[in-house]
Amino acid sequence: MTTLQTERLRLRPLVAGDAEAYAAVRCHPEVARWLPPVTGAPVEAVRGTIGRFASGWQERRHAPWGVFLGDRLIGHGGLNFVPEFEATEVLWALHPDAWGHGYATEVARAALAYGFGTLRLDLIFAITLPDNVASQAVMKRLGLTYRRRVDYKSFTDIVWYDIDRKAWQAL
Repeated sequence: MTTLQTERLRLRPLVAGDAEAYAAVRCHPEVARWLPPVTGAPVEAVRGTIGRFASGWQERRHAPWGVFLGDRLIGHGGLNFVPEFEATEVLWALHPDAWGHGYATEVARAALAYGFGTLRLDLIFAITLPDNVASQAVMKRLGLTYRRRVDYKSFTDIVWYDIDRKAWQAL
């Protein structure tokens, strides 16, 4: 499992001991509105998510990281293989206290560099709800291009942006 350090953030795989702090971020109402719903008790639900992320690290050498500002877990971000699309997405979800500081762009840029550089992926996509203009602004800032609308899990009419390795290297 890979740990990265950006200018301001430490990105490391989440572990079981992070479950309470992660649940406080992932299940925060302002964060949860943009993500597929969590079922069951929040801490138990995110333990399952942490386990799924650990499997991603074992199987593909990538999964979302915990995003840490100093010692504080402020969210998750990184790369996630999505079987429904047979492709890898770049994603981020940060506590509202961390919004507006450029952290989403910072973690996503590090994830794209890792995906295209280290993993040699050919294409990376990002999806969000049409009214999540903040996430779409991050996607555009990173050089991703709007391509289409898709359905995903409990959401319909999701916007899809993507970038390929050649376009990323040209930035």
